[in-house]
Amino acid sequence: MTAGLQSEGERVERGGASALWRAMTAVDLDRILAIADIVHPAYPEERSVFEERLVLYPAGCRVAECHGEVIGYGVMHPGRLGVPPPLDTPLGSLPADADCLYLHDIALLPESRGTGLGAAVLSYAHGLAAREGWKWLALTSTPGARSYWDRVGFTPYREGGPALEAKLASYGGGMSYMTALVRLPEI
Repeated sequence: MTAGLQSEGERVERGGASALWRAMTAVDLDRILAIADIVHPAYPEERSVFEERLVLYPAGCRVAECHGEVIGYGVMHPGRLGVPPPLDTPLGSLPADADCLYLHDIALLPESRGTGLGAAVLSYAHGLAAREGWKWLALTSTPGARSYWDRVGFTPYREGGPALEAKLASYGGGMSYMTALVRLPEI
């Protein structure tokens, strides 16, 4: 197993309890949509978007669970640097010429933040991207999350031009397309 890429999950202590990142299943989708409504009310996405990403790239779909309750999720998939998918839009297929891991969404309930769960799923993303041979992580940051992504090493992508601006417009104002070099897992 590659360091940074746990197959059965990584435990994180949360307020005296142990939380676990594990593989997402279709059974989790109702809870994921409920969390998305709480965390991202201004950026709604249809169930079909999450269903499709789970089918297309299950390795990139994770949930954080504590005492049997899903308290967060991470959805990531192969992407093309500088070409984020529009909000609430099916991919259709994964790009054959993917060169990055696109972090579609990482969402934790407010009471679960600051517990190390974000760092744990980000470590998983780095390990997954390294395993696939990609050098970059990419994401579209909402205005409220921008400071977090800055702190964990993401920087604004400067090579996008009008095509990137058009894609970001589907999300609304103040969005930032950001990238980070993949950290190679420690062995």
